[in-house]
Amino acid sequence: MKKTVGVAGLIFIFSFAMLAQRGGGGGQRGGGGQRGGGTVGGGHIPAHGPTAVRVPPPSRGTPPAKTPPPANRGGGDQRNDKKPSYQDQPGHPQAPHVHASNDKWVGHDSGKDDPHYHLDHPWEHGHFGGEIGPRHVYRIEGGDRDRFWFGGFFFSVAPFDFDDCADWIWNSDDIMIYDDPDHPGWYLAYNVRLGTYCHVMYLGNN
Repeated sequence: MKKTVGVAGLIFIFSFAMLAQRGGGGGQRGGGGQRGGGTVGGGHIPAHGPTAVRVPPPSRGTPPAKTPPPANRGGGDQRNDKKPSYQDQPGHPQAPHVHASNDKWVGHDSGKDDPHYHLDHPWEHGHFGGEIGPRHVYRIEGGDRDRFWFGGFFFSVAPFDFDDCADWIWNSDDIMIYDDPDHPGWYLAYNVRLGTYCHVMYLGNN
């Protein structure tokens, strides 16, 4: 009788442990599913990066639009520039993000002449030598928005994007690196948990 009760108790404990692991083992990971009913983040991996923005040429007889002078990214700080909201649907983040339903990169629409991402010396520290795109997930190992790293590779977030990564966890979030087709010298770091992304510059591997 005691043996039967003991076996039943072990089965109960094992079943409870399995149920708890299935229901709440994710911790911080996968928390992005709360945003937009699971349509942003939550572990979604975009199959591709954004496409280049095509700006139509000015019509004949119309003077070209004036753009603000490009900022010197060697020392300019544009954290105080007013940013638009990228919340395109209720519950979606205010930051640039990717729709899980169709891999639409919301917020990547300013084109190649955006002064916030102008660099006087693109690729100053070389090109990132790791895997780019959906085939590899990197876990951030430490740092902050000014300088973070994983696997011996170092990056920094564009100052204009500082607010867009305010809720990133700089010692455990999983990210992916995609090419930026419009802004030479920048990559796009996509946060798998949140579904948001920001422009990042490669700083080298030392």
